[in-house]
Amino acid sequence: MKLLEEKILKEGQYLGNGILKVDSFMNHQIDPALMKEIGIELARHFKDLKPTRILTAESSGIAPALIAAIELNVPLVYARKNQPITMKGDPYKEKSESHTHKKAVELIVSSEYLHASDRVLIIDDFLATARTILSLVGVVEQSGATLVGIGSVIEKIFEGGRDKLTHLGLPIISLARISSFDDDKIHFAQD
Repeated sequence: MKLLEEKILKEGQYLGNGILKVDSFMNHQIDPALMKEIGIELARHFKDLKPTRILTAESSGIAPALIAAIELNVPLVYARKNQPITMKGDPYKEKSESHTHKKAVELIVSSEYLHASDRVLIIDDFLATARTILSLVGVVEQSGATLVGIGSVIEKIFEGGRDKLTHLGLPIISLARISSFDDDKIHFAQD
């Protein structure tokens, strides 16, 4: 997605160790116009799979997933990192290692909002090591729902996350695919 790539080149900051800071438009401050275009594009790719829910992790995946959910006219469910007292019953839980926070987190989804009859589309901000996405896959498996696809805003190809997901046999779409950070410059894959 050219618009996204241009925004990454203009405002993204490579911090070393594979970390790309995109706080100015996605991970701290949200560029609503860009998120709208991203959500519309993700929805376009997955509409024929007829998802009934979108699943993401808090918090950076929420903005693009929300727009995609609006476009697809389906609910958005996000995995929380802390269980509130309002979450009753036996929620689905999966551990995940946070790349940017350098610690394990638990992703928690209420069983009230994810059912065996659902067709779930996972959308996240990054596809890098795939740890978060694999944890979300685990949540879907616990619920008995059918996973229909995986979308990400930015993929860091060199971290191998896609390879850890291909066994699922599902469509995996990333809107901006970074091949390397050679010489501290951002290089996109030429598809």
